[in-house]
Amino acid sequence: MRSCARSRARTSRSELSRLSTRALEALDRILDRSEDADDLLRDTVDLLAGEPGIDWAAVAFLDQGTLTLGPSAGTPDESRRLHVPISYDGEPVGELWVDGEANASFLARVATLISAHVLVGWDTGGEAWEP
Repeated sequence: MRSCARSRARTSRSELSRLSTRALEALDRILDRSEDADDLLRDTVDLLAGEPGIDWAAVAFLDQGTLTLGPSAGTPDESRRLHVPISYDGEPVGELWVDGEANASFLARVATLISAHVLVGWDTGGEAWEP
């Protein structure tokens, strides 16, 4: 398992920064239009897997101490996997998994932006939820 801070640099830093900015703008549009947590998370991993340098993306939900694979997109390559913790209100609720190259700050920002929706996918105890 690699942390996102140790990703290999094949894509230039300026290119990763530009791609990250574009992808965050696209994620903002997804967040604005999606009302359903499942749809939002599927759209997010689709967006990430479509970025240059990223082969696969997924959200794993933390359930009773175990990570369970949720929505994913792309072609997995575990040898290039990055794990980014997702927390909501200071509590871990899952991880963002990405196979490929990505800016660590970008992935951390994505994890923060989707955290409330991962909580919904994780467990709401049947309660209605407004992120």
